[in-house]
Amino acid sequence: MKESRGSWSAKDRERIAAEGLTIDEVDRQLALFRRGVSPVRLNRPCRARDGIVLLSPAEEEQFLAVYDEALRTKRFMKFVPASGAASRMFKEWYQGMEGGFAAESEQDAFIRNLQRYAFFPDLKDSIAAKGRNLDDLIGDRAVGAILKFILTGEGLNYGRLPKALLKFHACSEGCRTALEEHLVEAALYARDAQKCSRIHFTVSCEHENSVRERLSQVISCYESGYGTVYEIGLSMQETATNTLAVDPESRPFRDEKGALIFRPGGHGALLTNLDALTAEIIFLKNIDNIVPDRLKPVTVRWKKIMAGYLISLQNGLFSRLCLLEAGDIGEAALEEIARFCREKMHLVLPPDFEGRSPTERRSFLFRKLDRPIRVCGMVKNEGEPGGGPFWVDDSDGKDLQSLQIIEESQIDRSDARQQAIWRSATHFNPVDLVCGVYDFRGRKFALPRFVDPALSIISRKSEKGKELLALERPGLWNGSMASWNTLFVEVPLTTFNPVKTVSDLLRPQHLPS
Repeated sequence: MKESRGSWSAKDRERIAAEGLTIDEVDRQLALFRRGVSPVRLNRPCRARDGIVLLSPAEEEQFLAVYDEALRTKRFMKFVPASGAASRMFKEWYQGMEGGFAAESEQDAFIRNLQRYAFFPDLKDSIAAKGRNLDDLIGDRAVGAILKFILTGEGLNYGRLPKALLKFHACSEGCRTALEEHLVEAALYARDAQKCSRIHFTVSCEHENSVRERLSQVISCYESGYGTVYEIGLSMQETATNTLAVDPESRPFRDEKGALIFRPGGHGALLTNLDALTAEIIFLKNIDNIVPDRLKPVTVRWKKIMAGYLISLQNGLFSRLCLLEAGDIGEAALEEIARFCREKMHLVLPPDFEGRSPTERRSFLFRKLDRPIRVCGMVKNEGEPGGGPFWVDDSDGKDLQSLQIIEESQIDRSDARQQAIWRSATHFNPVDLVCGVYDFRGRKFALPRFVDPALSIISRKSEKGKELLALERPGLWNGSMASWNTLFVEVPLTTFNPVKTVSDLLRPQHLPS
C-alpha cells in the first residue's frame, strides 16, 4: 500500500509529530523517494581564472586591510559542525582489537608509532589507573589489550567520543583536543574590537554534557592566554530535520513493532542551526581540519583575506542594490551593474538579457544580487576524496550555469561525459567558507529560502540487516547554499589538514616540529 495523507495511522501520526515533522513534510519526502532525485549536470570544472579567483599579493594585502577595518563594526563568528562521532576514524583499530591486524607489518607499525600520538600520556595514565603498565603491554605486544584501553570505556573510550574531544596535538602546555584548537583559531580571526571571540559548535545530544564539561575545564586558560572573552554557543541537530526511511520499494520502513523509522538528515540539516546565528560574518570549518600552532599563521592569514574579500564584494553589491531599489536608474548604470555581476560576482546572465526592458533587467539584477554570499576556499586537487567546485547547468535548460560545490554522488555516474568532467577537476573543496548572511538593509536573510530541495541525496543503508533507502537533505555547502552568491578562491594546500583516520594524526602537519 502507498501511504498518503489519508492512510497514515494514528500511531504513525503520533510518531511523525514526535519527530517535530508534519504530515505534509513526510508526504513530500515519500514523494521524493518515489520520484527519485535527478542528478546535477556538470558543465565544466572550475579552474584558475574560470570560476576560481587567484588573488595577487597586492590584493591579499588589500583584503587584509578591509578585514581589519571591519573588525570595528561587524560581528564575526566561527561555526564548527562537531557532532560527528570518532568511531569511523578507528575502523582498522577496531579490527585489530577484535581479531588482530591483517598483517604483521600493521601490528609493527601500531607498536612503533603509538607514543607519537598526542593521547599517549593519557593512555599511559588510564592503564596505570587499572593497575597495569603500558610499557609492559608494549613489550608483550599485547595489541588487543592496548586497543581496548584506547577504544572502550575500560580506558579512554575514544571509539565512543566525538572527534571534538580527541587529543589531536601535543604542545608546550600539554595536549589539545580538536575542540580546543578551534577555540584558539576563533581568538585569532573571529575576535572583534571588544576582544570578544564568538564560536558556535553543533554537537550530538549524547555528547553535549561531555563537550560542556571540557569547555568549562579549559575556557579560562584560553581566555587568559589569548586575551579574549569567549561567547560560545552549542546546538544540536533538531529532530525536525530527520527524514523518513523507506524500503527498496519506496514504502515507509518500519521496525519490528511496525513503527516508522526516521534517520538524521545529513549535514544539510545543520542549516537550521546556521540560520539561528546572528553574526554578520560567519567562518565555517569542519571540526577535524586544524593544525598545531606552528602552522596556524598561514591558516589565520587566509581566513582574514577571505573575509576581507567577502566584505569588499558585499560593499560593492550593497551600493548597487541601493541603486536598483531606488528604481530611477539609467542605462549606463544598468550596464555597469550587469558588468559587475559578470566580472566580480561570476554570475551568468541570460542570453536575451540585453534585449529585455530596463524594468525587467533591473528586477532581474536585484533578485540576483539580493542573496546571501559566500567565499569558499579551494585547494589544488591532491587526490583527497570529496567534492569540488564546478560550473553546473541550470535544471530548467535555459543555457545558464552557476558556481556550485558538488559531490560525486550528485552526478550521473553512468554518463561517461559527466564522469570525464568530474575526473578533470583541478581543485578540491576543503570546507573552508566565509559567509555573509545579512542583506543590504542590515537584516538577516532567512537562509531556508535559498535551498534547492531538488539537490537532496538518496543513499542505500541498512537497519539490523535489512536494506533501506535514506534521504539526506541538500548538503550544507551543496544544495542548502545552491542559491547563494558564490565565489571560489584558491587557498594554499597547507590550510587543509583533515583527520579522517587515526593514522592522519601521524602526518607531519599534526606532529610537533
